[in-house]
Amino acid sequence: MAMRIENVSVDSLTPAETAEFWAQALGWQVVEDDDDDEVALQPPAGSPEFGVLPDLLFLRVPEEKAVKNRLHLDLRPEDQDAEVARLEALGATRVDIGQGDGVTWVVMADPEGNEFCVLRTLQA
Repeated sequence: MAMRIENVSVDSLTPAETAEFWAQALGWQVVEDDDDDEVALQPPAGSPEFGVLPDLLFLRVPEEKAVKNRLHLDLRPEDQDAEVARLEALGATRVDIGQGDGVTWVVMADPEGNEFCVLRTLQA
């Protein structure tokens, strides 16, 4: 079967603002901006991720996020502590979703409350 994932869609009250957070967090670029109802991001042209990873598509919805995400992103940084601090400076917060003590990842939420994980740095 010849099929691939084109987008991962994220519901948002404020697509432009949420997309801006993720553009800064990932170093991605806005490729579609439909009157603030739909904003798409993709990896920058020439990067190893370009054409490989699906775009992130932020779609306007009328309701606020109410419960834990059913789908979330896991990010693998080169330096976990530095990236957590950088993401916090961009507006992310650490959240407790019941992960307990002793885990190697940090659970965070973007400014709209969408959870994601910053995984431990892989040792070479």
